[in-house]
Amino acid sequence: MQSAPVLCIATRASALALWQAEHVAGLLRLAHGELEIELLTVSTEGDRRLDVPLAEIGGKGIFATEVQAAVLDGRADLAVHSAKDLPAVTAAELCLAAIPTRGDARDALVGSSLNDLRPGAVVATGSARRRALLAEMRPDLQFEELRGNMATRLAKAEQFDAIVVAAVAFERLGLQQHLSELLETEEFVPQVGQGALAIECRVDDAKTAALLAAIEHKPSRLCVEAERAFLAELGGDCSLPAGAHAQISADTQISLSAVLAHEVGGQVLHESARGEDPESLGRSLAASLRQQFNP
Repeated sequence: MQSAPVLCIATRASALALWQAEHVAGLLRLAHGELEIELLTVSTEGDRRLDVPLAEIGGKGIFATEVQAAVLDGRADLAVHSAKDLPAVTAAELCLAAIPTRGDARDALVGSSLNDLRPGAVVATGSARRRALLAEMRPDLQFEELRGNMATRLAKAEQFDAIVVAAVAFERLGLQQHLSELLETEEFVPQVGQGALAIECRVDDAKTAALLAAIEHKPSRLCVEAERAFLAELGGDCSLPAGAHAQISADTQISLSAVLAHEVGGQVLHESARGEDPESLGRSLAASLRQQFNP
C-alpha cells in the first residue's frame, strides 16, 4: 500500500501563526483526504526584536523572510503567512499558490470604544497607519508603541486607555470577548491583506501547487491582489501610513478603498475606485493618491 504524501508547512511559532498553519492543514485534509502534514516552526527577526518599532528593523517583511527561506532551501514544502505580513512583490523563486477564504479584515479597539475614550487618552499600537487614522478621527489622542503577540498585547492593554488589534487575530484565538469596538473598513481602512492567509510554495513545485489549488478562494484572491497591487505601486513595503481594502460584488466588480497619510496629525487622503482587473485597479488608485500627496 502506498503511503500518504507528506507535506511540511513552515510557519512562525506564535499561537496565531500555529492556528493559521493548522487551519491550512485542515483545509488540505478536507480537500484531499488523508495527508501526512507536519509543521516546521521558524523564529523570525520580527519575533525576536520586540523592543524595536517595525519601521526601524525593516518593515513587515521581517516576519516573512525566514519562513520563506525554509521553503526555498527545501526544509518545507509551503509557507503559511498572514497576508498582511508579506511584502507586495513576491520573490521570483516563490509563488503565491493559494489564498483561502478571507476572515474579518477590520481593526478593533480593546479597552474602550472610540467615543468613550477620555480627552487625551493614550492608545497603544505599533502601526503608523492606525495612528494616523485614529488621529484623523480623534486629534486629541496620544499614542504609545505596542509590539508582541496577541497574548502579550492583551496583557499590556491595562497600561493604556485602549490598544488596537486586528479583529481576526482575536477571533481566531478565541479572545473576541475582549474586543470593545470593531472599526468599519469604510472609515478605518485596514492594512493590505489583513484578515487573509497567503500560502507560498516554490515555483518549480507543481505537485504542491496542485494540492494548494484546491483550497484557493477566487473572490479573496482578487481582493488581496488588488490591495497588493496598490502597495506595490506605492513602493513595495511602503513605510508611509497606507492601507487598502477590496470587496467584490456578484458581477465580479472589485471595489477598492485606500488611504495614504503622513505621520500622526498630517494629511490623510482617502479614495476609492471600481474595476474588474485587480492589478490595474490597485496600481491606478495608488498612482492617483500619490499624485495628490504633498510630503
